[in-house]
Amino acid sequence: MAMCIIVVVPMENANVLIAEGLTRRFGSSDRPLTVLDDVSFALPHGASCAIMGPSGAGKTTLLGLCAGLDAPDRGSVSIGGVALGALDEEGRAAFRRENIGFVFQSFRLLSTLTALENVMVPLELLGRGGARDEAAGLLGRVGLANRLHHYPAQLSGGEQQRVGLARAFVHKPKILFADEPTGNLDQATGDQVADLLFELNRVSGTALVIVTHNPELAARTGRIIRLSGGRLAGE
Repeated sequence: MAMCIIVVVPMENANVLIAEGLTRRFGSSDRPLTVLDDVSFALPHGASCAIMGPSGAGKTTLLGLCAGLDAPDRGSVSIGGVALGALDEEGRAAFRRENIGFVFQSFRLLSTLTALENVMVPLELLGRGGARDEAAGLLGRVGLANRLHHYPAQLSGGEQQRVGLARAFVHKPKILFADEPTGNLDQATGDQVADLLFELNRVSGTALVIVTHNPELAARTGRIIRLSGGRLAGE
């Protein structure tokens, strides 16, 4: 049986996320393209930050590295005191299921499952009891108590994203990564989704990292990290 070894690093100033010297290159070794270059930052428990910058600045690459979806060529990431680089691919996947939530621009709901079943998925993957009641309660909290048994195709874009928020928060992750969470929504609906996102962030104590082009959404976070050409360009 394979053994998963989790390396715990010292927590600094109660930071849930510590990224140090992250560098990511793509392409051949003789002509590499550096997409992210020596980026470092930290985020306290329960805090929120936005990552901004022009297209191609490295925003989504940084989010993927911080979430353990990809591995850096240089540098390190720890979440909740656990060094992601010390885990193999299976270990990182298990760690994400337990500790990380995701919200995507394209919703990414499972089309063959109802809203309730979509929100139950993270809890069922973790083998937690009471999944149905927890999922129903959270859907009620985001205003979808009367949509539990609707499929994604029967929901508006704003309703689908609210299901996505409930799914992301239902297992009470340490940190949530959101990639353009209001990008596919009109202004009014996007504002409603943002209100729910920050309300759930406040109530749950889950830290929040948002990649966005929207300055109004970014201004609602506690901190804005700006990237340019793959490097930190200020805060």
